[in-house]
Amino acid sequence: MPCYFYILFSDSKGKFYIGHTCDNLSERLRKHNSQHKGFTGGVGDWTIVYSEEYREKTRAYQREREVKAWKGRKRIERLIGSASSRHPG
Repeated sequence: MPCYFYILFSDSKGKFYIGHTCDNLSERLRKHNSQHKGFTGGVGDWTIVYSEEYREKTRAYQREREVKAWKGRKRIERLIGSASSRHPG
């Protein structure tokens, strides 16, 4: 089963959320958009703006930790933008 490193964005919060999962990515997004307590709860407008697929959970988690350590929105935006330019449309 594939695992994913992903970045979500909420227009209403104007913030990114960085995570990883070995669940179905669409189902994970549905959970983030549900009414729950926590950083992503209660907003309902999270969208997946970037993802990478991995064979092992440890690699997806390592990538999450790596990107979270950047501590810079600009670097995250560059990562998302580079993926968009490689995959137009």
